[in-house]
Amino acid sequence: MNRSVVRWVVLALSLCLCIPAVYADDGDAQNMPGALGSYPMTREASGTSWQPDASAMEGIMSMQDDWMHMLHGYVDQVYDHQGGPRGATENFSEGMFMAMAERQWGADTLGLRSMLSLDPLMGKQGYPLLLQSGETPDGVHPLIDRQHPHDLFMELAVIYSHDLGDERSLYAYAGLPGEPALGPPTFMHRESGMDDPEAPISHHWLDSTHVSYGVVTLGYVFGTLKLEASAFHGREPDQFRWNIETGRLDSAALRVSWNPDEHWSLQLSRGYIHSPEQLQPEVDQDRVTASVIYAQPMGAGGRWTTTVAWGQDRNKPGHTLDAWLAESELMPDAHDTFFARAERVQEDELFTTGSPLAGDVTGVGKLSIGYIHDWPLAAHLKFGVGGLVSAYALPGQVQTAYASPHSYMLFLRLKLD
Repeated sequence: MNRSVVRWVVLALSLCLCIPAVYADDGDAQNMPGALGSYPMTREASGTSWQPDASAMEGIMSMQDDWMHMLHGYVDQVYDHQGGPRGATENFSEGMFMAMAERQWGADTLGLRSMLSLDPLMGKQGYPLLLQSGETPDGVHPLIDRQHPHDLFMELAVIYSHDLGDERSLYAYAGLPGEPALGPPTFMHRESGMDDPEAPISHHWLDSTHVSYGVVTLGYVFGTLKLEASAFHGREPDQFRWNIETGRLDSAALRVSWNPDEHWSLQLSRGYIHSPEQLQPEVDQDRVTASVIYAQPMGAGGRWTTTVAWGQDRNKPGHTLDAWLAESELMPDAHDTFFARAERVQEDELFTTGSPLAGDVTGVGKLSIGYIHDWPLAAHLKFGVGGLVSAYALPGQVQTAYASPHSYMLFLRLKLD
């Protein structure tokens, strides 16, 4: 069976299983407590990260006995043209499915989470994406100008929290895989970028640890502040995308998050990552990130969300490299979505041995602008058609190698809403 057909069938079956129990919408989610504390559920994003309380919460929620369930997911079918001599043109499909269950006993809350991706069906080479680097398709060669596929299992996690009263709580999070307390919400969960089908080129500076095979996080929430610490396995997933890997908790991270009001969420984090890259096992990494997210509801079903983020990777041994990201999504109504992302990163992996630029630090920039129109197909299910275009800012020698490219993507989407 065609791989993209498999994805659409899986999403349709998931929908059929959950629709009979639908009861909640964004308004209900605003009144439900989160898994980590007594604030609105809409504050919680990927892993244990925070987003603004005013963020929308898409998906299907239901109640069975004392358990609350939620399902969210999407499938994109993408025609991808990356221009220039280092680009390529391919069709690919990507998708993500997340299920959550939560139950309260007095002051205690237990949460179960799973997030699955069928990206392994696209093959180990992933999809063309100029200026992207990181990971390997075969354990020998690096992926350059391509985005790696995600593993089948992106999160299998348990959360336990205890309400101390006075807007204070303690919690523990454990995942295999899971996401440590490092960086902003991962790009596929950030409301400012979740409708963009391409991964950010700043991914490996901000949120590449979102699939870590072994995570334990302890946290303390007091009002609008959250302090948390994680121990996790630092090596990024290998080229075998269908399995669950194991390894010792050899890395650590600290994060402080602050939501001063319902529209803002800020975080500052620092982590030590042991031997993250399979092809450079001798290199460790210190990472520092900072981000600000703003969310504003607009009229009936509309919203505007923006994220500004900075990340720095200090490779030991190696270079200290910075990345900046600004992305925004505007949904004036329930049918139209406009999105944009601007990035600038310092790269030292775009050129391999034999090139005069091999190992050099080069600053490269990218701007993408896109649009998608959605039609409702059923309750909590919509179909969208969209596209995006990308332009690049490259220094002289790099521009010569890439030949001043322009890129675009056209895509179809089926999404639970």
